[in-house]
Amino acid sequence: MASVSGVELEHSPRGLEHEYLTLFNDKSVQFIAELVSTFEEDADKILKQRTARKVQLDLTGDLPRFSSLTAHIRNDPTWRVLPVPERLRDRRVDIGDLAPCSTERFTQALRSTAQGIQVDFDDGNCPTFYNQIKGIFNVCQAVRNQFRDVPPISKAPVLMLRPRAWNMVEHNLLVNGKEVPGPLFDFGLLMFHNGKLLFENKSGPFFYLSKIESHLEARLWNNIFIWTEQKLGLPVGSIKATVLIENILASFEMEEILYELQEHSAGLNCGIWDYSASFVNKFGHRPSFLLPDRSKYVNMEKLFLKSYMELLVQTCHRRGALATGGMAALLLPRDKGTAYYHRVMAIVSRLKLLEIKAGVDGFMVYDLELIEPMQKLFLEHTQGQNQLHVLREDVSVTPTNLLTMPAGGVTLNGLKYNIAVGILFIEAWLTGRGHFFYKGQVEDSATAEISRSQVWQWIRHQVKLEDDNRTVTKQLVKSLAQEVQRELKEGLSSDAEAEHRLHTASAMFLEVVQKYEFPEFITTYLNLDHTFLNATAQYNRHSTFVKHKL
Repeated sequence: MASVSGVELEHSPRGLEHEYLTLFNDKSVQFIAELVSTFEEDADKILKQRTARKVQLDLTGDLPRFSSLTAHIRNDPTWRVLPVPERLRDRRVDIGDLAPCSTERFTQALRSTAQGIQVDFDDGNCPTFYNQIKGIFNVCQAVRNQFRDVPPISKAPVLMLRPRAWNMVEHNLLVNGKEVPGPLFDFGLLMFHNGKLLFENKSGPFFYLSKIESHLEARLWNNIFIWTEQKLGLPVGSIKATVLIENILASFEMEEILYELQEHSAGLNCGIWDYSASFVNKFGHRPSFLLPDRSKYVNMEKLFLKSYMELLVQTCHRRGALATGGMAALLLPRDKGTAYYHRVMAIVSRLKLLEIKAGVDGFMVYDLELIEPMQKLFLEHTQGQNQLHVLREDVSVTPTNLLTMPAGGVTLNGLKYNIAVGILFIEAWLTGRGHFFYKGQVEDSATAEISRSQVWQWIRHQVKLEDDNRTVTKQLVKSLAQEVQRELKEGLSSDAEAEHRLHTASAMFLEVVQKYEFPEFITTYLNLDHTFLNATAQYNRHSTFVKHKL
């Protein structure tokens, strides 16, 4: 057993004793402790800077803009990010939302023809101690070619490792008496056990960085990368990271983010739902930022999202960086002969063709059956491994373009859908799952984020339904939540425990959408809530939760 001063670590979750002992030894625990001790204060500052920036925007009524303080970076045409390694030059189709604690799906993805796998410890994953240990151990197995009938790591789809975002805390490890930042726990273990092997196999280490809000946060990650490379004896620039631009404030600092990560950049990524939710997060109390029904009025063809995607492509390609798009969440029906199958395929193809024509170098899909059709779509409409040559010099995006909300109202169907997704996401977390399937598509924390954000905002602004002119009130949402519960219960086969969990999830959802102050992240709310902690402890049959000193 490891013995490192100042470190407290939970006992192994039951059934994962071997995995636990493999991951946690004297050297790995010492590495994590040093990593946390070195960067914990900087991480705390990042979160305080986020809060201060939000307060400043609220007090002044100002809007974000392209900063004059960093204009010299944007105006300098000479700098570029370092070229990425060969295995990252083709990013056409990655598999998204893959929680690696699911061994079966992880190995299926490793056998696929996808260019990469988003190994997701964030949006598509519920960060129980069980899931984190199982997921990180499975990555170790893949890197060491331990899975049967899976290609060696140098031939399998590249692993794009996505640690948790800065808002998440790891409850099961204390360093010097404090719980540690979730991303440092994930990143540290992944790098310590796999960094050198991935580098030696020319297959990494590659990362996704979630929920970055400013170039200062990119600078912190760059410092973490340099420190880690030195500690592990890797050349500077070995680590490559794709930053997810999923916050409206970050869209005004894309060039600066690339600049901070020049040696370590694998480009930028744009999505839709976390990004849209960030408008409610930052400006949701302002009537001019009322976001209409997402199921009817919000898509990548709308000006604010189209501008964001085109600016991201232009910014990346101008600096020699890859630009990737979001994830196709729709699921194909298994019967390829049905009209419904062809309708789903047509919808996905149309939406992804928009991204291809905008100049993206790749995007993600959830359904493995979509990999080859989407690769074919790229081949039909592009030339070469990527579209770095598409400079989008025709694009000229203004702050107004990025900040103008689409027109539209709220429908009863859209309100009920958001309520259902919010409740089902919380219910999934209470059983240790980070994503679920609903009405033909995968839903995760990103869609839960936009769903609960919109319900909160619609109550706050007392919007009226297009259907019958009713006002969205607390009472209406409560009534619809009860209706949604009744509909969802029909599939539970009189399972009393499941019914109770669904009722608990509904109550928690109603609490979060009625709060006076908008909770910044639903995952933070859940991760710090005693209901979630107790429920996941029971679900995963975690050990006694008695701390012991290593």
